[in-house]
Amino acid sequence: MVIETIAIIDFETTGLSPDMGDRATEVAVILLEKGKIIDRYQSLMNAGVRIPSYIEELTGISNAMIRKAPPVADVMQALADFVGDAPLVAHNASFDRKFLDAEWNKISKQRRQEFACSMLLARRIYQESPNHKLETLVNYLGLPYAGRYHRAMADAEMTAHLFVKMVADLQQQYSLDSVSHELLRSLQKTPKTKIAACIERTKGRLGF
Repeated sequence: MVIETIAIIDFETTGLSPDMGDRATEVAVILLEKGKIIDRYQSLMNAGVRIPSYIEELTGISNAMIRKAPPVADVMQALADFVGDAPLVAHNASFDRKFLDAEWNKISKQRRQEFACSMLLARRIYQESPNHKLETLVNYLGLPYAGRYHRAMADAEMTAHLFVKMVADLQQQYSLDSVSHELLRSLQKTPKTKIAACIERTKGRLGF
């Protein structure tokens, strides 16, 4: 198990890059403690940016829904209060990290914690999977289906199930008592052929 409380986060957005003016439209976070879901947060948010039709079709989040949503600044402050300093996990974390940093920057909030990426980890742990999209991994591993893909809470919950499965499989395969967020961040940058060596180095450093 992972001993520390972990925050699994997922954003839905108007596009691919905050550098191109895209903004967050929905966020969800699931808090995991010892492999169990202990709390959740989810909200749509209004950043005053129109959602393109292809994004609306993908996510099911409409401009009408966003017009009724709370201001993005309020949601991002509530998110900061909810997450605190908990280490973060996301599927394709580089995407969520960009939007989290951009939206928090607009309210003068700086991220202090690091991200682990369940997609990068899955590429190393489940090398036989056809690909490492969240939907594919949920089907490949027989994980619980939590609802429509590309909605923040459903994606966050399915990522949480994937995360718990990955941690359990690492523990079983490499005889680990626990798996730290720090170890996961090391593994996600390690070549596939050197995973075992990375874990052995970590075990030696920590005195396992």
